[in-house]
Amino acid sequence: MEQASVEHYFLGLKILTQLVAEINQPTPGRSLTQHRKAAVSFRDLALLNIFKASLSSLQHLHRNMSSEVRLREQALTLALRCLSFDFVGTSLDESTEDLGTIQVPSSWRSLLEDPTTTELFFSIYIGNTPPVSSTALECLVRLASVRRSLFTNDAERTKFLGRMMNGTLEVLRTQKGLDDHGNYHEYCRLLGRLKTNYQLSELVNIENYTEWIQRVAEFTISSLQSWQWASGSVYYLLGLWSRLVTSMPYLKGDSPSLLEAYVPKITHAYITSRMESVQVVIQQNIENDPLDDTGELQDELDSLPYLCRFHYDKTSELIVSMLDPIVAAFSRLASTPPDDPRQYMLLEGQLTWMIWIVGAIVRGRLSSSSAESQEVVDGDLSARMFGLLQVMDNGNHTSRYGERSRQRMDIAMLTFFQNFRKVYVGEQAMHSSKVYTRLSEKLGLQDHLMVLNVTVTKLLTNLKVFATCEEVISMTLNLFQDLAAGYMSGKLLLKIDTINFMLTNHSQEHFPFMQEYCNTRNRTTFYFTLGRLLFMEDTPGQFKAFMSPFDSIMQQLSSFAGDPNSFRSDAVKAAIIGIMRDLRGIAMATNSRKTYGLLFDWIYPKHFPIILRAVEVWTDVPQVTTPVLKFVSEFVLNKTQRLTFECSSPNGILLFREVSKIIVAYGNRILQMTSVSDAYTQKYKGIWICLSMLTRALGGNYVNFGVFELYGDPALQDALNIAIKMGLSIPLNDVLGYRKVGKAYFALLDVLCSNHASFVASQDLATFKLMLSSLEAGLKSLDVSISSQCASAIDSFAGYYFNQTTKGEPPSQAAQNMASHLTAEPNLLPEILKTLFEIILFEDCSNQWSLSRPILSLILINEQFYTTLKMQITSSLPSDKQQKLLGCFDKLMTDVSRTLEPRNRDRFTQNLTVFRHDFRTKN
Repeated sequence: MEQASVEHYFLGLKILTQLVAEINQPTPGRSLTQHRKAAVSFRDLALLNIFKASLSSLQHLHRNMSSEVRLREQALTLALRCLSFDFVGTSLDESTEDLGTIQVPSSWRSLLEDPTTTELFFSIYIGNTPPVSSTALECLVRLASVRRSLFTNDAERTKFLGRMMNGTLEVLRTQKGLDDHGNYHEYCRLLGRLKTNYQLSELVNIENYTEWIQRVAEFTISSLQSWQWASGSVYYLLGLWSRLVTSMPYLKGDSPSLLEAYVPKITHAYITSRMESVQVVIQQNIENDPLDDTGELQDELDSLPYLCRFHYDKTSELIVSMLDPIVAAFSRLASTPPDDPRQYMLLEGQLTWMIWIVGAIVRGRLSSSSAESQEVVDGDLSARMFGLLQVMDNGNHTSRYGERSRQRMDIAMLTFFQNFRKVYVGEQAMHSSKVYTRLSEKLGLQDHLMVLNVTVTKLLTNLKVFATCEEVISMTLNLFQDLAAGYMSGKLLLKIDTINFMLTNHSQEHFPFMQEYCNTRNRTTFYFTLGRLLFMEDTPGQFKAFMSPFDSIMQQLSSFAGDPNSFRSDAVKAAIIGIMRDLRGIAMATNSRKTYGLLFDWIYPKHFPIILRAVEVWTDVPQVTTPVLKFVSEFVLNKTQRLTFECSSPNGILLFREVSKIIVAYGNRILQMTSVSDAYTQKYKGIWICLSMLTRALGGNYVNFGVFELYGDPALQDALNIAIKMGLSIPLNDVLGYRKVGKAYFALLDVLCSNHASFVASQDLATFKLMLSSLEAGLKSLDVSISSQCASAIDSFAGYYFNQTTKGEPPSQAAQNMASHLTAEPNLLPEILKTLFEIILFEDCSNQWSLSRPILSLILINEQFYTTLKMQITSSLPSDKQQKLLGCFDKLMTDVSRTLEPRNRDRFTQNLTVFRHDFRTKN
């Protein structure tokens, strides 16, 4: 082939590759519906032909091995793009390990049933080097993932599976290309896909199954032993074997699976290789310790329980034979330090692996229907873990808390506790479990309470000794929270002396982790859990004692509040951050009127001035204002109707006045900060928390807002004004771009339009226009919650305006203001109505009911424009579809009257559902 022809050939392949990739990806500025229409049209008209062209090119180039490698590579890339096409709009995330089933159209059937297709890719793999060979394997992975229903019948599917198994078998026979990481990884993925998409009963009936399963087992064992080489690929192999094992109960026929011969060997290889890896890591000073990658480790361990429980007695014997000597050596180190300090690292690393493995096996009981005999084995292994606790925090081992190998060991132990809790502690646990019989025999742990006592004692130790290790502290507190969350386990915790000690001694002096800045977030979790335990019993006196340390801190802060310089000190900063995070945790734990009342009476009116002062002085420091604002936002949230005051109580009004002061103080200062390096961190975050705080206060139903206007109190008006200024100070693109900002902003507009429409109407024209325009933009958001909030806001606004102008009385001042604004900007509401119809007609909206509600209000406000809009939308369609749409429009208002009564609204929503269905099915 001449050089010019080669260049043209290469360019053509590259153009087709880019075309397929671009069609497959959503284009900015184009809706998802438009994208899917284009993609479906391309799939039906062109994609198969392009895939055929790629195969023809590959066949030609493979025969002519002297051709340029880049041509083969480009042709393979084109084939891969075609097989990776999003055929049905599921938008599979290729970064995930599970590729999923590929929904290839039926028109591809003959091509994929043709033996030459799979043979071609295997031949290309055998005859080339990376990256061509690895790309060929990627194509095979996708071929192995095509939907089962694609094939003409079971016989054709079996033939296809046979070709895939024979191809992979030939690779194992020759070991061709498996010395390359890319090839190796894709080959492991290919093996994993064979069981994901096919049944064990189908695999065992393939002619060469016996040799195939033997060689795959040998390959797996070799991979496990070569853990440095195959670390990222073992996941697929373990997944393959776990799926094979779980299919055993459903295996029918006389063909043997041979799993009994190979699964125990694979389990043995995994456990022994992981234990041996510790020595290698230490001796060779390897930086990438497998124990450091907890994500990959968890992926591997997800498959391990199925393998270990397949022949559980053999597995447990292996674990015990390896674990007991290690524990014995570890126990000796508690009193006798080793000659080589690395001996600590070796034993800690080996124990860490064992704890991870035992924890994974125990968790596997959740998905196992095994007999009670397996619970006895669970008890044996768990007893060894609980027994290890008696050694971990004694003697020389107490000097190891700062070492990474020791921290990894405690992380593994916390994971074991978590897994044991899920299976054998609490409401869902088996009370008569054989596990407790074993624990009682070996350690005297007879029931849940004793196990919880041991667990909590370890948690308390962790909180005291791992102050600087945020990972251990976080996992410890998460486990503590999970234990307290269950009703039964929570009640049991209150019977433990350790818990009662924590409830009376919870200051920084007793828990030094609270003094570390890295643990400030964890303080909220800590006090949320303590608060939950505290409020389980009706003890107001205990609450007062519990809050005593906070009284002291607040008094200290109050002594500095008068001097801005003193109040800006680092010590005050740390104190404010800490106590606000603590109080937020306690506020989160108040789930009843009584418990909330205890906290309210403690904080109001005595301590609110300090909160306001913190906002005033530290506005420019988000590390301070964020925890302050988040606490107040949590405090005003009326969840589970906890903010229910007596009818004669002014507390709701008083609380809102404090909220108003905080929002106004923060807003006035933050709006003056025009130059910031990080807009979200320094401005937007505080603003959205304020907006959320105000939304919660406005929608909490514990304040009669009419009181403020009646008595001339500006608190409500001031809060609303500054909130709108803060919200509109953020560019609309940023509102839509930052999800939390958008949710807070549109939630506030929803509440304003629903309950404070007069405030919306009282805004100047520019502000009014910005608010409605932003609601129209929010309707187009891909976040369903945001688009639904915008629809609700528009419905409330339009409904208010319609009812005010049709009630037969002089319209209110608010309605007059609205009319004036809409006269000045006549396209505001019509554009919103047009947007809603376009979404309903042309896009896949999962919140159709929410979007339908404002449409009727908007139609009734301007029926003349509705007539015009019908013609606009209809005329934009091809001529053969226009008459059909007009017929759908004619039925839309059938039996719908000019009212917004609930029954009339529901009738219109039903009509709109039929309208959308008829239009979309006819097209």
